[in-house]
Amino acid sequence: MSRIAVVTPATATAEQHALLDAIQAKLGMVPNFLKVFANSPAALRAFLGLHSIAGEGSLDAPTRERIALALAQQNTCEYCLAAHTAIGRKAGLTGQEIQANRAGGSEDARAAVAVQFARALVEHKGDVTTAEIQSMRDVGYTDAAIVEVITHVGMNLLTNILGKASRVEIDFPRVSLQ
Repeated sequence: MSRIAVVTPATATAEQHALLDAIQAKLGMVPNFLKVFANSPAALRAFLGLHSIAGEGSLDAPTRERIALALAQQNTCEYCLAAHTAIGRKAGLTGQEIQANRAGGSEDARAAVAVQFARALVEHKGDVTTAEIQSMRDVGYTDAAIVEVITHVGMNLLTNILGKASRVEIDFPRVSLQ
């Protein structure tokens, strides 16, 4: 049971209802973590806005999911691991690739560098080395892409923290942490 209320249609204010209805229309469902976010419509709007804008960047969906999987495993967030395993499969990631991402790598050499950089950002609280940034450049990531990886790390940390703090019920197929 979630330690923070899950906003339902029966408990939602008009503003919360509108936000949740918009999510339902777009995704065909409202994931439980967004129902927790809905306790604060301002926080939910902020997350949805950042998520939408960050999706417009140069990182492709599979790479964004690789990062999310690596961080969910690194931060031991069961909710996010389940969610991003399902979303990653829809983005074209194979079971073998998902396992590589969870272990901090990728079968794709370029994506592996992004995943390793994302994990280093978390491990060192942003204090990465010049060599780690250079490794991103060496495989073709621009400074814009580096900033996008940092942005996705921030978003994933936010959702990992929310998932763990709330202990929200997992509404995706369960995946065991490694």
